[in-house]
Amino acid sequence: MASSTLFHILSSLFIFCLASSFSYAAYPNNNQVSLTSTAYLPKLQAEKLIRGLNLFPKSSVNTAAAGDHASVSAPKLVEKQLSLNPLGDPGPSVQEFGHHAGYYTLPHSQSARMFYFFFESRNNKSDPVVIWLTGGPGCSSELALFYENGPFHIANNLSLVWNDYGWDKASNLLFVDQPTGTGFSYTSDKDDIRHDEEGVSNDLYDFLQAFFAEHPQYAKNDFYITGESYAGHYIPAFASRVHKGNKEKQGIHINLKGFAIGNGLTDPAIQYKEYTEYALNMRLIKQSDYESINKLIPTCEHAIKTCESDGGDACSSSYAVCNSIFNKILGIAGDVNYYDIRKKCEGDLCYDFSNMERFLNEKSVREALGVGDIDFVSCSSTVYEAMLMDWMRNFEVGIPTLLEDGIRVLIYAGEYDLICNWLGNSKWVHAMEWSGQKDFGAAATVPFKVDGAETGQIKSHGPLTFLKVSFCLFLEFMMLVIWFPWISLKLRYKCSRAGCKGNLP
Repeated sequence: MASSTLFHILSSLFIFCLASSFSYAAYPNNNQVSLTSTAYLPKLQAEKLIRGLNLFPKSSVNTAAAGDHASVSAPKLVEKQLSLNPLGDPGPSVQEFGHHAGYYTLPHSQSARMFYFFFESRNNKSDPVVIWLTGGPGCSSELALFYENGPFHIANNLSLVWNDYGWDKASNLLFVDQPTGTGFSYTSDKDDIRHDEEGVSNDLYDFLQAFFAEHPQYAKNDFYITGESYAGHYIPAFASRVHKGNKEKQGIHINLKGFAIGNGLTDPAIQYKEYTEYALNMRLIKQSDYESINKLIPTCEHAIKTCESDGGDACSSSYAVCNSIFNKILGIAGDVNYYDIRKKCEGDLCYDFSNMERFLNEKSVREALGVGDIDFVSCSSTVYEAMLMDWMRNFEVGIPTLLEDGIRVLIYAGEYDLICNWLGNSKWVHAMEWSGQKDFGAAATVPFKVDGAETGQIKSHGPLTFLKVSFCLFLEFMMLVIWFPWISLKLRYKCSRAGCKGNLP
């Protein structure tokens, strides 16, 4: 087995998912939620959760003085070929692969620049173009690039090694640092920090238009949107924006075929209600705890409705009220790893991503990427806080239209993930109203097998698929194999946090 298979990809990391996990101590033991405690303040929570991953970005958001970066006066999209040199043999020589990094000047902003990576397929340039969106909100795409499904991983000595299961083996792969202020994306104007999915989606759509104008040879390829966690908000909104642009014949036609959400936050009103049910089923809490915590659910439901109707402070309040459900569960469960409840976190750390920050702060790497002195903000607490108005909103509402028009949708989640649990995701998928709802509900749930071994359960009707990942035991987990017809090479995750032993390098 190749050495790179020692790297176990976290298939559905992030960070909606980290959102409330460090904050349960901020709440009193009764059923009242304190909105004035400084321990509750979302930005402080975000900073604590970032440190909990052994990440220490110098800044809370990526800003720069106007004119500080070379791309300020350059064309809208500035791109350079990467000269990174991973160890090992990926097959053809690295010179045959087009690895690029660049900045795009966002047109509907004061001075925002969006940073991205583009990796041409190791197989065939006619393979689909796939964009990956990491959650947070406010965590960089480099987390997925180097620890999940990118072309290579970072070894402990900070060298790069090829990922035998990178998605670039069967797709032309885009990673984007978004929203503005995340990763290497930056601005010199605080008004460019986004607060809702409309701003996020328009920026991504503008980026795609510029990308395909720069690379017209890929515009005809099938296009898929993928991501995890808070991308359960990003992805449906972005897919709807692309679909609208196509229908209205805006700019370049983008050949959208489908999207996939891994362990996502999409419909909070349904998903938050399922925390107690999941926790009881998995024996994290007792029946008496279940009954006590469930008393918070009506207040959470009312808060979400108020957020949807009133917006503003009502959305901040709904965030606090509803997250108290998870916090109380975590207070009882103790130091359980909320991404894999079969494990305990060692100290404050469930995972350690510090090698990424060390690698990206090396002078030679910065020169290769063309980022100059721009800070790298692995996760932005400022972006996290800015998106609170968006948190409790339901983004399932845009999916039925996409399904009716034949856009393929995959929702997948791991059995042992608490904070973005499969039960909540399954419930909103089944509750979604569309023409195929009844037939989807009646469809059989069948085993999902990898190399003959059952690794989960899958259910499909028409363009909609739900996959519960339950077991893989160091088998290569072939995520999306039967969903994306273009994956003849069987895109593989080594193992997901959903059910494998040992999730980290």
